Amino acid sequence: MSLGPPPVPPPVQPAPGSRYTWYVGILAVIVLAYIMLNSLRTEDNEVPQASAKLAAFAAPAVLSDLDGDANLATPENISDEAGKVPACELRGPDIVNSCELSEDAPLVLGFYFSRGAECEGSFDRLEQLEAANPGVSFAGVIVRGDRDDARELVRKEGWTFPIAYDRDGAIANVYGVPGCPQVVLAYPGGTVRETVIGRDRAERQLEERVAALVAGSRKRGWRPGL
Repeated sequence: MSLGPPPVPPPVQPAPGSRYTWYVGILAVIVLAYIMLNSLRTEDNEVPQASAKLAAFAAPAVLSDLDGDANLATPENISDEAGKVPACELRGPDIVNSCELSEDAPLVLGFYFSRGAECEGSFDRLEQLEAANPGVSFAGVIVRGDRDDARELVRKEGWTFPIAYDRDGAIANVYGVPGCPQVVLAYPGGTVRETVIGRDRAERQLEERVAALVAGSRKRGWRPGL
């Protein structure tokens, strides 16, 4: 006796959305929001361009005992986050102040990342060029990383120019630093001449770029020691 064709099974109903799927959806929204926010920050904080005004900051000198994040406040931007006093007003032996450094002299400012990069060469060049260019301000910023490690590095390498410790990376963000080496050159008064990025320009070509900065500063009336 034939049993006939087997009964057709009922259609499979889609499973209700799982908690995992919900989490994935929320995560995707968060990631998208982060990308959008990061893009905005990148647009707002580009590397300093020629003729732009040097961003003001005051930060603890890496070898000092002064603790805290960098002050980035301007008279128009006083806040708990940026600082309750304009950065240009904060000066002292334990503070590296961009306004003070560029007030009456050309400034050569380098950035160093302690992780994921090799930037010692650019700071070595700053040390060499400082000795050969009296009257020019040379300074550095060490971005994030362990401060004790940064102190040890500075002492080991023998860097004697002022070096700030950018604990939370705020200075690097304002200066649009994607990595290192990056060196900003500015005329007296804080007008940016140029920003050089990459090992070739920040190490091998830095001498001629500093010479051009000095020549341009002299045309603007600057004289060493005055």
